[in-house]
Amino acid sequence: MTRLAQTAGLTDVQQEILSTVRDFVDREIIPVATQLEHRDEYPTEIVEGLKELGLFGLMIPEEYGGLGESLLTYALCVEEIARGWMSVSGIINTHFIVAYMLKQHGTQEQKDTFLPRMALGEVRGAFSMSEPALGSDVSAISSKGVRDGDEYVLNGQKMWLTNGGTSTLVAVLCRSDEGHPEGTAPHKSMTTFLVEKEPGFGEVRPGLTIPGKIDKMGYKGVDTTELIMDGLRIPANRVLGGTTGRGFYQMMDGVEVGRVNVAARGCGVAQRAFELGVSYAQQRQTFGKPIAQHQAIQFKLAEMATKVEAAHAMMVNAARKKDSGERNDLEAGMAKYLASEYCKEVVEDAFRIHGGYGFSKEYEIERLYREAPMLLIGEGTAEIQKMIIGRRLLEEYRFQG
Repeated sequence: MTRLAQTAGLTDVQQEILSTVRDFVDREIIPVATQLEHRDEYPTEIVEGLKELGLFGLMIPEEYGGLGESLLTYALCVEEIARGWMSVSGIINTHFIVAYMLKQHGTQEQKDTFLPRMALGEVRGAFSMSEPALGSDVSAISSKGVRDGDEYVLNGQKMWLTNGGTSTLVAVLCRSDEGHPEGTAPHKSMTTFLVEKEPGFGEVRPGLTIPGKIDKMGYKGVDTTELIMDGLRIPANRVLGGTTGRGFYQMMDGVEVGRVNVAARGCGVAQRAFELGVSYAQQRQTFGKPIAQHQAIQFKLAEMATKVEAAHAMMVNAARKKDSGERNDLEAGMAKYLASEYCKEVVEDAFRIHGGYGFSKEYEIERLYREAPMLLIGEGTAEIQKMIIGRRLLEEYRFQG
């Protein structure tokens, strides 16, 4: 399906990249996605293919060996990949958030050390903000980093770490009271630490344990884990940007990129659900004709397609806003909120069109039905997005009385 979710104003290079990714998805991901998902198997061959395409370096500047492309290009690639299998888009998302944070906030030494290897996919990134008792309240982070000579000692437990097992570089947000007197606002006493580790599970370096994969309803294949720090020592030069107390702002900058990514994933999953629904509706017959000829189904398809178009437009707008260098928390929040909600609705409508067969694991829509709910909570719940949107609107439309 190529009619929906078209993007105006793309360069020839962008169109060529998207065409290559779309072909890869159709050829290498869609035919095996459901089988791998049912086995909860990491898509090693697919990831190697993404490396060969250069996608791990898509947004990394050319001077570090990347392609130097925009957030828009990245988001459109994510949309295509999520259309094939959302878990694969998750594998590259956290990698790109870390690469983006390094590019925007890292010291020159940190950029030189990590970005060239990240562009090749040799170093794989993950970022860790959430904790078991944290939820959406980032200010309640209890993990701590304490200075000890030329090192920091990190202690605490983190949760919902995507790529926790396969990553080799984790950006970890901790509380660090050094230089921040008692009573300092919580968000001003947080620091992002760059933690290098070996891939795998168990104790992956002294003081750092990745217990194992969390068993999830959907979003399988990609490894989602906890991260436990118990006396983990890292050099002081692995404080992102070289200065403590800036971690909250660095993470929020990265999360804005992540919210555009989640919006793009919602668009991709919704597109695939529409494709499955419109195809099945033309094959399945009831009362002597394809169900697509029944007005009730046509109405449903019309609503689904309109939601796909609207979500895509908002996602593109949010990406372009970020690329322009402007603040985009309003646009990213709106895009993430709308795309994830519409994705859930489009997937459910496609599920209904399939009737009883939608409940069978033999049909792809069953997998999408379990994957869509993750988008409702990933990178901030709908309620958090509404808070962000509401506050920004009050800033923009401040009453002048």
